[in-house]
Amino acid sequence: MKQVLIIVLAIAFYTCSGSKNAIESESEKTEHNTIQKTKDKETFNIITSAEEAPQIIKSIDSLKTLSKGDFKIAVKKTKTFDEKKINDSIYFIQILKHDKWDKLLKKHVSKSGEVNYLNFKNDYTQLKEYINYLTVNEQKKGFTKNNKLAYWINAYNALTIDLILRHYPLKSIKDIKDPWDQRLWQFGDKWLNLNDIEHKILRKMNEPRIHFAIVCASESCPKLLNKAFTANNLEEQLTTATKAFLSDTSKNEISENSIKLSKIFKWFAKDFKTEGRLIDFLNQYSEVTISENAKKSYKDYDWSLND
Repeated sequence: MKQVLIIVLAIAFYTCSGSKNAIESESEKTEHNTIQKTKDKETFNIITSAEEAPQIIKSIDSLKTLSKGDFKIAVKKTKTFDEKKINDSIYFIQILKHDKWDKLLKKHVSKSGEVNYLNFKNDYTQLKEYINYLTVNEQKKGFTKNNKLAYWINAYNALTIDLILRHYPLKSIKDIKDPWDQRLWQFGDKWLNLNDIEHKILRKMNEPRIHFAIVCASESCPKLLNKAFTANNLEEQLTTATKAFLSDTSKNEISENSIKLSKIFKWFAKDFKTEGRLIDFLNQYSEVTISENAKKSYKDYDWSLND
C-alpha cells in the first residue's frame, strides 16, 4: 500500500571532518538522486539507505532507531577558501508518516470533535501500529521545533485514545485510576505517561497553544482535530485550534468587560504569560477585544467523555 510521506527537514548541525575521497569512494558504489538548489547552487547527494554510507551513519545517534525507507541523508559538499580542504556538513531528513493516524482521525472523529470510540475500537490494530511507529522513531536532537511539536501532539492524542480504548466503555477518563500517570508506552529506553509528555516535553517547548491541540477525551477539552498535526502546517493548525476554542461559548464566554474562561487558563496560567499578561494572549486570538479591566472568572469543567 502506497503511503503518503510527509517530509520534514531537520538540520542536525553535525559537521564531520572525513575526507572528500572517503565519501566519494563510498558514493561511487551507489546511484544517487542529486538535488540542485538553484539559488545558491548547492549540490546535495541523497543517500537513501544505511548501507550506502556506513562511515557517516555510524556516527549519527538520531538514525539508529530509524528503519530503512524512513530516512534520507544528504551530504552537502562545500569548498572552503583552501580548495584542498572540504567541509562535509551532514544533513538528514526524517520522513515521519502520520498518514495512518490522519486516516483514523478522519474516519472516527467528527468535524466538531466527537470521537466514535466504539468504531475506533474496530481499528485498534491500526492505532497500535501507529503508536508503535512513533515509539520506534522517537524524536532526537537535531529535529526542528515544529517537527517535535507535531510529533508529540499527535503522540499525546493517540495515546489518550489508546488509554480510553483499553477501558472502554466508560463515561469519563476519570473513571480510570490515575489516567495521566500510567506508564504504558515505551519511547526509546523510557516508559512514558501522558503527564510526562504534557509537562516534561510539550510545555517546556514554550508554545502555549499546545493546550488547544492536545485533548484529554473530555467535553470541556478543546475538540480533537480530525486530522493529524504536521510540521509544515503547524502554525496554521495551532492558530485555528486556539481561535476555535476561544470562540466556543461552551468552553469560554468572552466580552469586552467580562471573561468566563476554561479552567485550562487557570491550571496553566504561567504558560499564557510568557510574553505578557493573559489578556494580551487572549486578544491575539479572540474575536472580541477584551478590556484590561475585564472581570475574570472560570467555568466548571465537564469531564464527560467526548463521544
